[in-house]
Amino acid sequence: ITTVKVCTDCYCSLTHAKVPCFVLANNLYHGSLPDQFQDLTWVEEMVCALYQNLAHVTCLYWSSDPAQPFVFHGNTCAHETNLLSIVKVLPCTPADINGMLTIVFVGATKLDVKSLRSLFHVCKQAVWSFFCWLATHNRLYKHISLDADIMDLYSDDGTLPGLAKHIVYD
Repeated sequence: ITTVKVCTDCYCSLTHAKVPCFVLANNLYHGSLPDQFQDLTWVEEMVCALYQNLAHVTCLYWSSDPAQPFVFHGNTCAHETNLLSIVKVLPCTPADINGMLTIVFVGATKLDVKSLRSLFHVCKQAVWSFFCWLATHNRLYKHISLDADIMDLYSDDGTLPGLAKHIVYD
């Protein structure tokens, strides 16, 4: 006897003689990403995402250690929203990404946005290379228009543009 663990969604589909939507039989698995894309940041992945349905809230606390004033601690929560947006042109604009973000900052001073570079980093060349790879290797991206003018809204290698407008001070 072989026991197979199946999630509730898959079990429901199988009991109704349907193929579950995210199984390998649906050709949604395309293998591992090449090494050059293994270190994409979560913001860079959001810039490339076809489906946007999350709100990201990051709560950061200023370090109380005077020897390390730029060390933050905190957490990020991703919340599903009722709206599911399917893009037709990529990349997503900085305004699109910022519209899903909120940063709550708790500290004695104003936050220097440059200090958030490691958390909200976007490298334009890395994102564009990833798009080109996806368009060639992922059937879901084959009919998506890639807009170089939108990509030019991002800095070559820096923090997500417009991020400062989405910081709430507490």
